[in-house]
Amino acid sequence: MNKTPRINIPVEVRKYVFQRDKYQCQSCGKTALETNLSIDHIIPLSRGGQNDISNLQTLCNICNQKKSNNIDSRFRRNFEL
Repeated sequence: MNKTPRINIPVEVRKYVFQRDKYQCQSCGKTALETNLSIDHIIPLSRGGQNDISNLQTLCNICNQKKSNNIDSRFRRNFEL
């Protein structure tokens, strides 16, 4: 499995992902009013994940740090790993 090169996520894509996810952490449910949110790769680039909008999710900084470069088990059924 090859590591996918990291690219900067364009502002328009970041905005779309935040809106799609209703400005809410997809792991713990906290909103932008409660915490700082970030964009994260569901399947990490280091594990072959892509820079595709379907592989992006909104996470709060705490959940993003906990996830690290692991794959969230809730998404395993949606992706062939």
